Amino acid sequence: MFLISAITVRKGRAAQKPLRPAGRRAIVKICILASSSAGNALFVGTDRTRLLVDAGLSRREIAKRLNAIGEDIDSLDGVLVTHEHSDHTSGLIALSRRSNGPLPIYVTRGTRECIDWGECVPLLQVFQAGCGFPLGDFDVSSFTIPHDAEDPVGFTITAQGIKVAVATDLGYITDSLRFHLRACNVVLLEANHDLEMLRVGPYPWSVKQRVMSRRGHLSNEVAAAFIKDDLDTTVTTLVLGHISEHNNHPALVRTLAEKALDGRALFTQLVVANPGMQSEVIYY
Repeated sequence: MFLISAITVRKGRAAQKPLRPAGRRAIVKICILASSSAGNALFVGTDRTRLLVDAGLSRREIAKRLNAIGEDIDSLDGVLVTHEHSDHTSGLIALSRRSNGPLPIYVTRGTRECIDWGECVPLLQVFQAGCGFPLGDFDVSSFTIPHDAEDPVGFTITAQGIKVAVATDLGYITDSLRFHLRACNVVLLEANHDLEMLRVGPYPWSVKQRVMSRRGHLSNEVAAAFIKDDLDTTVTTLVLGHISEHNNHPALVRTLAEKALDGRALFTQLVVANPGMQSEVIYY
Protein backbone atom coordinates (compact mmCIF):
# COMPACT_ATOMS: atom_id res chain seq x y z
CA MET A 1 0.00 0.00 0.00
CA PHE A 2 1.37 3.40 -0.90
CA LEU A 3 -0.07 6.76 -1.75
CA ILE A 4 2.04 9.61 -3.06
CA SER A 5 1.01 13.18 -3.69
CA ALA A 6 1.84 14.93 -6.96
CA ILE A 7 5.14 13.29 -7.79
CA THR A 8 7.20 12.48 -10.84
CA VAL A 9 6.39 8.95 -11.97
CA ARG A 10 7.42 6.50 -14.63
CA LYS A 11 6.48 7.14 -18.23
CA GLY A 12 2.90 6.31 -19.01
CA ARG A 13 1.73 6.52 -15.40
CA ALA A 14 -0.35 9.43 -14.13
CA ALA A 15 0.63 11.30 -10.99
CA GLN A 16 -1.63 10.64 -8.01
CA LYS A 17 -3.45 13.35 -6.08
CA PRO A 18 -2.66 13.96 -2.39
CA LEU A 19 -4.55 11.27 -0.52
CA ARG A 20 -4.51 9.30 2.67
CA PRO A 21 -5.34 5.60 2.51
CA ALA A 22 -9.11 5.29 2.15
CA GLY A 23 -10.75 3.89 5.27
CA ARG A 24 -7.47 3.34 7.13
CA ARG A 25 -4.60 5.27 8.56
CA ALA A 26 -1.21 5.53 6.96
CA ILE A 27 1.48 3.69 8.89
CA VAL A 28 4.40 5.87 7.78
CA LYS A 29 4.59 9.44 6.48
CA ILE A 30 7.69 10.50 4.53
CA CYS A 31 8.84 13.83 3.12
CA ILE A 32 12.19 14.87 1.69
CA LEU A 33 12.52 18.34 3.20
CA ALA A 34 15.76 18.93 1.28
CA SER A 35 18.19 16.80 -0.68
CA SER A 36 21.09 18.46 -2.45
CA SER A 37 24.66 19.60 -2.00
CA ALA A 38 23.26 22.72 -0.29
CA GLY A 39 21.31 20.93 2.45
CA ASN A 40 19.74 17.62 3.43
CA ALA A 41 16.89 16.68 5.75
CA LEU A 42 14.34 13.86 5.59
CA PHE A 43 11.19 13.50 7.71
CA VAL A 44 9.88 10.03 8.59
CA GLY A 45 6.99 9.70 11.00
CA THR A 46 4.14 7.66 12.40
CA ASP A 47 1.24 8.87 14.55
CA ARG A 48 3.45 8.50 17.64
CA THR A 49 7.07 8.90 16.50
CA ARG A 50 8.57 11.62 14.33
CA LEU A 51 12.18 11.61 13.13
CA LEU A 52 14.54 13.60 10.99
CA VAL A 53 17.43 12.09 9.11
CA ASP A 54 20.03 14.89 9.01
CA ALA A 55 19.51 18.59 9.66
CA GLY A 56 21.34 20.45 6.91
CA LEU A 57 19.00 23.46 6.89
CA SER A 58 18.51 26.23 9.44
CA ARG A 59 16.15 25.53 12.31
CA ARG A 60 13.77 28.16 10.93
CA GLU A 61 13.71 26.55 7.49
CA ILE A 62 13.21 23.06 8.91
CA ALA A 63 10.32 24.37 11.02
CA LYS A 64 8.80 26.06 7.96
CA ARG A 65 9.01 22.92 5.82
CA LEU A 66 7.65 20.69 8.59
CA ASN A 67 4.76 23.11 9.11
CA ALA A 68 3.95 22.88 5.39
CA ILE A 69 3.23 19.16 5.83
CA GLY A 70 1.33 19.57 9.11
CA GLU A 71 4.18 18.74 11.48
CA ASP A 72 5.54 20.67 14.47
CA ILE A 73 9.29 20.93 14.95
CA ASP A 74 8.85 20.64 18.73
CA SER A 75 7.16 17.25 18.27
CA LEU A 76 10.26 15.59 16.83
CA ASP A 77 11.50 12.58 18.79
CA GLY A 78 15.03 12.45 17.41
CA VAL A 79 17.50 13.24 14.63
CA LEU A 80 19.57 10.54 12.93
CA VAL A 81 22.85 11.94 11.61
CA THR A 82 24.58 10.30 8.66
CA HIS A 83 27.87 12.24 8.91
CA GLU A 84 29.38 15.55 9.96
CA HIS A 85 29.47 17.54 6.70
CA SER A 86 27.71 20.90 6.98
CA ASP A 87 25.06 20.14 4.34
CA HIS A 88 23.82 17.47 6.77
CA THR A 89 24.41 19.18 10.13
CA SER A 90 24.26 22.98 9.77
CA GLY A 91 20.98 23.22 11.70
CA LEU A 92 21.73 20.52 14.23
CA ILE A 93 22.85 22.61 17.20
CA ALA A 94 19.97 25.09 16.94
CA LEU A 95 17.56 22.19 16.49
CA SER A 96 18.82 20.47 19.64
CA ARG A 97 17.85 23.47 21.77
CA ARG A 98 14.12 23.62 22.32
CA SER A 99 11.80 24.85 25.03
CA ASN A 100 10.27 21.44 25.74
CA GLY A 101 13.60 19.74 26.43
CA PRO A 102 16.68 18.70 24.45
CA LEU A 103 16.13 16.79 21.23
CA PRO A 104 17.91 13.39 21.14
CA ILE A 105 20.57 13.26 18.43
CA TYR A 106 21.77 9.86 17.21
CA VAL A 107 25.37 9.86 15.97
CA THR A 108 28.28 7.48 15.59
CA ARG A 109 31.29 8.03 17.82
CA GLY A 110 33.40 9.30 14.96
CA THR A 111 30.76 11.76 13.79
CA ARG A 112 30.24 13.06 17.32
CA GLU A 113 33.91 13.98 17.60
CA CYS A 114 33.92 15.87 14.28
CA ILE A 115 31.05 18.25 15.07
CA ASP A 116 31.90 21.52 16.80
CA TRP A 117 29.23 21.66 19.48
CA GLY A 118 30.54 24.92 20.95
CA GLU A 119 28.84 25.67 24.26
CA CYS A 120 25.91 23.43 23.38
CA VAL A 121 25.44 20.34 25.54
CA PRO A 122 23.27 18.18 23.27
CA LEU A 123 21.45 15.02 24.26
CA LEU A 124 23.55 12.57 22.28
CA GLN A 125 22.68 8.93 21.70
CA VAL A 126 25.93 7.42 20.44
CA PHE A 127 25.88 4.19 18.46
CA GLN A 128 28.42 2.11 16.58
CA ALA A 129 28.20 2.00 12.79
CA GLY A 130 26.53 -1.25 11.77
CA CYS A 131 24.36 -1.45 14.88
CA GLY A 132 20.60 -1.17 15.15
CA PHE A 133 18.35 0.24 17.87
CA PRO A 134 14.67 0.92 18.60
CA LEU A 135 13.41 4.49 18.44
CA GLY A 136 9.74 4.80 19.32
CA ASP A 137 7.66 3.03 16.67
CA PHE A 138 10.75 2.47 14.52
CA ASP A 139 13.49 -0.10 14.33
CA VAL A 140 16.59 1.70 13.04
CA SER A 141 19.55 -0.06 11.43
CA SER A 142 22.76 1.63 10.38
CA PHE A 143 25.38 0.63 7.84
CA THR A 144 28.77 2.03 6.88
CA ILE A 145 28.96 3.95 3.61
CA PRO A 146 32.02 4.91 1.51
CA HIS A 147 32.36 8.69 1.81
CA ASP A 148 35.08 11.14 2.80
CA ALA A 149 33.80 11.68 6.32
CA GLU A 150 35.04 10.29 9.62
CA ASP A 151 32.42 7.61 10.31
CA PRO A 152 29.56 7.97 7.79
CA VAL A 153 26.46 5.76 7.79
CA GLY A 154 23.24 5.14 5.97
CA PHE A 155 20.02 4.01 7.64
CA THR A 156 17.04 1.76 7.25
CA ILE A 157 14.00 2.75 9.30
CA THR A 158 11.20 0.21 9.74
CA ALA A 159 7.72 0.42 11.28
CA GLN A 160 5.10 -2.35 11.06
CA GLY A 161 6.80 -3.92 8.07
CA ILE A 162 7.27 -0.65 6.14
CA LYS A 163 11.00 -0.22 5.48
CA VAL A 164 12.58 3.07 4.39
CA ALA A 165 16.25 3.32 3.37
CA VAL A 166 18.48 6.39 3.19
CA ALA A 167 21.62 5.93 1.08
CA THR A 168 23.27 9.12 -0.14
CA ASP A 169 26.85 10.45 -0.14
CA LEU A 170 28.25 7.25 -1.63
CA GLY A 171 31.50 6.83 -3.48
CA TYR A 172 30.33 3.52 -4.92
CA ILE A 173 27.78 0.74 -4.41
CA THR A 174 29.08 -1.69 -1.81
CA ASP A 175 27.94 -5.26 -1.19
CA SER A 176 26.82 -4.11 2.26
CA LEU A 177 24.60 -1.48 0.67
CA ARG A 178 23.03 -4.04 -1.66
CA PHE A 179 22.26 -6.18 1.39
CA HIS A 180 20.69 -3.38 3.44
CA LEU A 181 18.54 -2.16 0.56
CA ARG A 182 16.83 -5.54 0.25
CA ALA A 183 13.16 -5.80 1.23
CA CYS A 184 12.74 -2.02 1.29
CA ASN A 185 9.53 -0.25 0.32
CA VAL A 186 11.05 3.22 -0.05
CA VAL A 187 14.65 3.96 -1.06
CA LEU A 188 16.30 7.38 -1.12
CA LEU A 189 19.35 6.90 -3.33
CA GLU A 190 21.95 9.38 -4.47
CA ALA A 191 22.23 10.52 -8.10
CA ASN A 192 24.65 13.36 -7.55
CA HIS A 193 26.28 14.26 -10.85
CA ASP A 194 26.45 13.80 -14.59
CA LEU A 195 30.01 12.82 -15.39
CA GLU A 196 30.37 15.08 -18.42
CA MET A 197 28.85 18.08 -16.65
CA LEU A 198 31.21 17.50 -13.75
CA ARG A 199 34.26 17.25 -16.02
CA VAL A 200 33.54 20.54 -17.84
CA GLY A 201 31.93 22.29 -14.85
CA PRO A 202 33.20 25.10 -12.59
CA TYR A 203 34.72 23.03 -9.78
CA PRO A 204 38.52 22.96 -9.31
CA TRP A 205 40.12 19.75 -10.54
CA SER A 206 40.88 18.65 -6.97
CA VAL A 207 37.17 18.86 -6.09
CA LYS A 208 36.20 17.03 -9.27
CA GLN A 209 38.58 14.22 -8.34
CA ARG A 210 37.07 14.06 -4.86
CA VAL A 211 33.50 13.86 -6.19
CA MET A 212 34.42 11.10 -8.68
CA SER A 213 36.47 9.10 -6.16
CA ARG A 214 35.41 5.96 -4.30
CA ARG A 215 34.76 8.16 -1.26
CA GLY A 216 32.86 10.84 -3.15
CA HIS A 217 29.40 10.79 -4.72
CA LEU A 218 27.39 8.56 -7.06
CA SER A 219 27.01 9.56 -10.69
CA ASN A 220 23.73 9.24 -12.58
CA GLU A 221 25.22 6.34 -14.54
CA VAL A 222 26.17 4.34 -11.46
CA ALA A 223 22.79 4.97 -9.85
CA ALA A 224 21.03 3.84 -13.04
CA ALA A 225 23.13 0.67 -13.21
CA PHE A 226 22.12 -0.17 -9.63
CA ILE A 227 18.46 0.42 -10.46
CA LYS A 228 18.66 -1.80 -13.52
CA ASP A 229 20.64 -4.66 -11.97
CA ASP A 230 20.08 -4.62 -8.20
CA LEU A 231 16.98 -2.69 -7.15
CA ASP A 232 14.82 -5.06 -5.11
CA THR A 233 11.36 -5.91 -6.45
CA THR A 234 9.93 -4.80 -3.07
CA VAL A 235 10.78 -1.14 -3.78
CA THR A 236 7.57 0.65 -4.72
CA THR A 237 8.90 4.18 -4.27
CA LEU A 238 12.37 5.17 -5.46
CA VAL A 239 13.58 8.67 -4.60
CA LEU A 240 16.69 9.97 -6.35
CA GLY A 241 18.32 12.84 -4.50
CA HIS A 242 21.43 14.76 -3.45
CA ILE A 243 21.44 16.15 -6.99
CA SER A 244 24.23 18.66 -7.62
CA GLU A 245 23.03 22.14 -8.55
CA HIS A 246 26.13 22.71 -10.71
CA ASN A 247 26.93 19.29 -12.15
CA ASN A 248 23.56 17.72 -12.82
CA HIS A 249 19.97 18.38 -13.81
CA PRO A 250 16.78 16.64 -12.62
CA ALA A 251 15.77 15.93 -16.23
CA LEU A 252 18.98 13.96 -16.81
CA VAL A 253 18.42 12.00 -13.60
CA ARG A 254 14.85 11.22 -14.60
CA THR A 255 15.76 10.11 -18.12
CA LEU A 256 18.41 7.61 -17.04
CA ALA A 257 16.33 6.29 -14.14
CA GLU A 258 13.22 5.79 -16.28
CA LYS A 259 15.28 3.90 -18.84
CA ALA A 260 16.69 1.66 -16.09
CA LEU A 261 13.24 1.04 -14.60
CA ASP A 262 11.66 0.37 -17.99
CA GLY A 263 14.00 -2.56 -18.42
CA ARG A 264 12.51 -4.29 -15.39
CA ALA A 265 9.11 -5.77 -14.63
CA LEU A 266 8.58 -3.50 -11.62
CA PHE A 267 5.83 -1.12 -10.58
CA THR A 268 8.02 1.54 -8.99
CA GLN A 269 7.02 5.15 -8.48
CA LEU A 270 9.95 7.43 -9.28
CA VAL A 271 10.47 10.66 -7.35
CA VAL A 272 13.25 13.04 -8.40
CA ALA A 273 14.12 15.35 -5.50
CA ASN A 274 14.70 18.76 -7.04
CA PRO A 275 17.49 20.75 -5.34
CA GLY A 276 16.15 23.49 -3.10
CA MET A 277 12.62 22.09 -2.97
CA GLN A 278 10.87 19.76 -0.57
CA SER A 279 9.00 16.80 -1.98
CA GLU A 280 5.33 16.05 -1.70
CA VAL A 281 4.35 13.69 1.10
CA ILE A 282 4.62 9.93 0.62
CA TYR A 283 2.20 7.82 2.70
CA TYR A 284 2.40 4.10 3.34
